Amino acid sequence: MTAMETFESSRAAGLARLAAFVPRAGHHYANGRNADPGPGNRRDVSILSPWLRHRLITEREVVEAVLARHSLNAAEKFVQEVLWRTYWKGWLEQRPVVWQRYIAERDSVRSGFRGAADLARAEAGATGIDGFDDWAQELVATGYLHNHARMWFASIWIFTLRLPWALGADFFQRHLIDGDPASNTLSWRWVAGLQTAGKTYLARADNIERYTGGRFRPSGLAGEAMPLREEPVPAARPLPNLAAPGLAPYDPRRPALLLVTAEDFHPESVVATGAVKSALVIGDSPGAGALAQAFVSGAATDAADRVAGHFACPVTVAASFDAETLLAAAAAAGTDRIVTAAPPVGPIADRLAELVPELARAGVGVGMVRRQWDERFWPHARKGFFALKEKIPAVLASEGLV
Repeated sequence: MTAMETFESSRAAGLARLAAFVPRAGHHYANGRNADPGPGNRRDVSILSPWLRHRLITEREVVEAVLARHSLNAAEKFVQEVLWRTYWKGWLEQRPVVWQRYIAERDSVRSGFRGAADLARAEAGATGIDGFDDWAQELVATGYLHNHARMWFASIWIFTLRLPWALGADFFQRHLIDGDPASNTLSWRWVAGLQTAGKTYLARADNIERYTGGRFRPSGLAGEAMPLREEPVPAARPLPNLAAPGLAPYDPRRPALLLVTAEDFHPESVVATGAVKSALVIGDSPGAGALAQAFVSGAATDAADRVAGHFACPVTVAASFDAETLLAAAAAAGTDRIVTAAPPVGPIADRLAELVPELARAGVGVGMVRRQWDERFWPHARKGFFALKEKIPAVLASEGLV
């Protein structure tokens, strides 16, 4: 590997990368987005996902910047790519059982898996498969992979190496700096034929050779991809009610402790200024590997600096959060309210859901606020992406972006 992607974990760095990419978000992106020329050579993809993942920059900001330079028609492919991230989150938000199944399968398979040596070779990039080994090593070294390489890798993992898909999804989730519970889990399910029942993705040597510019042409790949099977997924449920029993409805007029997590490091654009008396910023990404955790830790420090200035309040950065930490921070702020950007389905939401009843018993309520972007797009993620795709122009118009 002669060059590496670098990711400075600050909002300023994300905005700078966005500004540099915007001129290429039209036909350059549409024509070159599937090609992966390798680390340090990618010019036709934005590589904004680490900052978007943790909302150091937001989906709305990215789309707004692109549409200020290009028409929606010219930048359609890129806008749709941003909205795939929104779609995955909305889809999983309405089917949290899929996340719960993944966690259960991951843990169950790991505890009884007899192919530990094969798994170790795959994660170390020591299988002898051209391309696959390079991507495994690139992932661990940089915390990033091109989207097309992620698909090839997942397909080879599942259908050629015949390794459990849930352990592959976990490998990505641990090492990707942009590891997102929804996008990562559901993308692996899609490759495996679980997300869209019966529809799999088969990695082919000629496709890999073509889109890597001849860098790789693996031999011995599986010639077919038989879809995995599972129990039917329940129908979509309504989006969670943020005023449900056990939660304290968000009231921007009531003083509160602001809780900032790795799910949303830009609270300035979602929480009203007057409500915040003090802030607690959590620099933890549960289950993340070293690079992903380092990015989140740096992003927490960056967010703390911005929060202190924007809300004009004292800010504490903590490595993790539990009931004792939250209760002490609320007491120090002189409030019985905590407000936070609503975390989507994933480990942080799981952790907060465990703590809410305990906090309530101690007299502290938790209020959550969902971004307008999510409120408008997520209800259209009940079915396939194309049902949401049809709504993109109208929703962007309602946002004042077209």
